[in-house]
This record gives sequence, C-alpha cells and structure tokens, in this order.
Amino acid sequence: MSSAFSILGQPCAVGSLINNGRNSHQEFTITARVVAPRRPTLPELSLKGIPHTDLHVREIVQRQLHTRRTDHDVCRKPEFNPEFLEDAYDRCRDICAEYAKTFYLGTRLMTEERQKAIWAIYVWCRRTDELVDGPNATHMSTTVLDRWEERLEDLFNGRPFDMLDAALTDTVHKFPLDIKPFRDMIEGMRMDTKKSRYENYQELYLYCYYVAGTVALMTVPVMGIPPESSSNASSIYNSALSLGIGNQLTNILRDVGEDALRGRVYLPQDELSQYGLCDEDVYSRKVTDNWREFMKGQINRARFYFNQAEEGASKLDKDSRWPVWSSLLLYRTILDAIEENDYDNLTKRAYVGRTKKLLMLPLSYTRSVSMPGFALH
Repeated sequence: MSSAFSILGQPCAVGSLINNGRNSHQEFTITARVVAPRRPTLPELSLKGIPHTDLHVREIVQRQLHTRRTDHDVCRKPEFNPEFLEDAYDRCRDICAEYAKTFYLGTRLMTEERQKAIWAIYVWCRRTDELVDGPNATHMSTTVLDRWEERLEDLFNGRPFDMLDAALTDTVHKFPLDIKPFRDMIEGMRMDTKKSRYENYQELYLYCYYVAGTVALMTVPVMGIPPESSSNASSIYNSALSLGIGNQLTNILRDVGEDALRGRVYLPQDELSQYGLCDEDVYSRKVTDNWREFMKGQINRARFYFNQAEEGASKLDKDSRWPVWSSLLLYRTILDAIEENDYDNLTKRAYVGRTKKLLMLPLSYTRSVSMPGFALH
C-alpha cells in the first residue's frame, strides 16, 4: 500500500526512478500513547504500541541532536561537480512537484538548503516504496531489498550509485541524518513482502512506524528546531512521530478497498472480530452497521495522533511549519471524506479535490504563524 512520503502528497507511479542551527544537548524520553477504538457494547480494548525503546528511537534522536556538521567524516562526501549536483536536486524537485503537489508548495517557503534536502529524502522514500508497490514489484525479493540497503550504506559513505542518490549523499553531509530510520523503512518493505495480515494494533503500529514514522525521524533535522524550542526536542520528535503514524493510519483507512483487491488487509484482526467482522466482510465490499461502528473507532484513533502532532508542528523552525501543518490538515480532511462517504471505503476512495486542497493552504499557513510559541491553545 502507499506509504512513506505519500503522507505528503498523492501516491506516485515512478518505477523508472529505480533505474534512472544545532540544538542544546539534553536527556529525554520518547513516548507514544496508543488509543484503541471504543464501542459501548464491548469492553474497552487494552492494546499497547511497540515501545520506542525496542525501536531504539531515543538513540536515533540523541545521535541526530548531538551530531554537528563538523563531526561528519569528510571522506563521506565526494567532490561533486556543482552542475551535476544542481541537476540532481532539480530532478528531485521535479519529482516532488509532480507527485506531491500540496507538500511541494509548502516546501517552497523553506530555505533553499532545506528545500533541496526534503526533495532528496522524498525521492529516496518514493524509490524505496516503489520496490514493493511499483510496476516492477512482481520481481521483488529479499535479495533486491538487501542490495538496496547496501546501496543506502554506500550512499551514506559518500559513494552514491546515481544522480538521485548523489542528492541524498549531499544532504546527509549537510544535515545530521542518522542511517537507522532509512534502514527501518527498508525493514518495513520487507514486512510488506512477508505479511498481509496484522493480528493486533501492536503489529500494525510497528508497520506504521517502519513506513511512516521513520519519515518523521528523517525530516526533523532538516525542518529544524529553533533555539527557543531546543529544550522541547522530545516533544517535537514525539509530535513528528504522531503525525507519521496518523498519516499512515489514514492511508490505510483510505485504501481499504484497493488493498483488499491485492489480498491485503491492514486492519487489526482482533478488533475486526470484536465488531463481528472478518476478512470476508472486507472482501464482500458491503458497508454494514458493524462496519460503520468499527470505522468510527479507527478514525478516532487516527485523529488522536493528529491532535498529538499539533504542538510539535508549532515548535519547528518557522520556515518549516507551513508544509507540516498542510500535511496535518489535509489528512484530517481525508478522514472527514470517509465519514461523508458514509464510511464506505470498500468501494469508494476518499478524495480531497484540488480546490479544497488550495483552500486549505491559507488555513494551514494561519495555523503555522499564529502559534509561534509552544503549546497549542
């Protein structure tokens, strides 16, 4: 299913891509709450997410906070021809502009250096996702992903394979990006090749972290944490992870029907059964009262994560807040569209039209500049 940077725009089909200020140091704990859907006639579900200690999120954050540009091994950055590097970033920009139009518009408000970095990360994530979901996915194997991970390591060590890799190599040299979130995303692709069912929300949360929470960890160092917010770094990273999880849960709810046609059900099996539902009900594509009640709980869960994301979105560097708020509000609107379709995400795909997207930009901009401080009031 669509993952990674589809949280920032519409899913793309670019199979050809496969071939062609520092912050103060502090200790903190990364946490995440998990809210299970409720139904009055059923006991409250008692589910927990995967502990972030198990995912080593705290270590990733600490490395990214404590790494300075001067700490980078200079041998990792090859001496690119300036024109070649400019062409590489231009290509990344064009891909982002074509396939993530709303987010691309937001990136134009960032500094030039941040724009280029986000475009480079976007393209790598798209290419990774295309390995599993693209036109060449039928040729997917563990060996392909292993080779892609080796290529990632080369990229981080200053040995890019092609022009698009070169853009990310340059970005890695300029910003304190840790390799683990990139490796974790590849692990999410491995999971997609092995699993088509998720027994409970713990399993689904892990998948969401791999394919979308990782994007949050990749991009926060680029988006930037201003000095006045540096003491709140844990809150900002928590919020970013919540946005990634919320966006991926929304992707799942939007694409239930399409995924079912591919034999995939990205919904907690135990929660389906508590509402008297099973895979056959998904495949039948019939919207029943039980389905509507089940979906209400799933939508509430996704909204919870968006609510958690708000505070951190307003603590990022001011030039990065608008695209983040755009993503947050856009995906909330997708949930609204599912409700407007009477919870029919089995035969209909919740769609947010171009006009509504454009009308949302002034609102997201207002939210991004009206709360430059800390908590959302």
